[in-house]
Amino acid sequence: MVSLTRSQPSALSSILRQLCPRCRSGRIFRSTIYWGFPKMHDCCPACGLHFNREPGYFLGAMYISYGLALALVFAFGVILWVLTSWRLDNVAIWAVLLFLPFAPMLTFLSRVLWIYLDQTIDPETK
Repeated sequence: MVSLTRSQPSALSSILRQLCPRCRSGRIFRSTIYWGFPKMHDCCPACGLHFNREPGYFLGAMYISYGLALALVFAFGVILWVLTSWRLDNVAIWAVLLFLPFAPMLTFLSRVLWIYLDQTIDPETK
C-alpha cells in the first residue's frame, strides 16, 4: 500500500502566500471583502501560533519594509535611467511615484518576513 503524505510547502511559497511559519497552512491575514487595510489574525487559525507576541513587536518589520522600499525605488531608478537617460532628479521623482502602488504590498510582506525571521531565531513552542 502506498502512503501519500502531503508535504509542507516551501518557506518561499509560504511567505508569498502569507501562511503561518509553523504549520504553513493557516493564513496570517484575514481575507476581507472591502477595500482597506486587511487585519491580521492574533493567532494562527490552524496551530495557534501568536503572530503579535508583544506591544511594538512589528517595529523590526518597519526596518525590513524600509530596506525593501529602498531596493525597489533604486531598481526603478536604474531601469528609468537606462531606458530614458533623464536627469537624476526626474529619475528620482518618477522612481518614487512608480513605487507608491507597491507600498501596501511591501507592508504585508515585511510583516510576514518579520514573523518568519522571529520564528527562525526564537521559535514559539506549542
